[in-house]
Amino acid sequence: MQTRNKVFDDISQLMTNAMGVAQGARTEAENAMKGLVDRWLADRDFVTREEFDAVRAMAQKAREENAALLARIEALENK
Repeated sequence: MQTRNKVFDDISQLMTNAMGVAQGARTEAENAMKGLVDRWLADRDFVTREEFDAVRAMAQKAREENAALLARIEALENK
């Protein structure tokens, strides 16, 4: 029959508690770093992907309209 030593039980409990505290500290550090990066990015006035795609689509449409108008001008000049 094995008997459990109280010292080993205490050490085991202490290590378990220490791991819980370490995981909590890791989560706190991750949240703090994410908040710092989010604030830094917000201060830089970066655009979102959706905004970029919208402006890109508008520019593409403007280029197409410009090309169509140029073709009409050339056709009128050739008359």
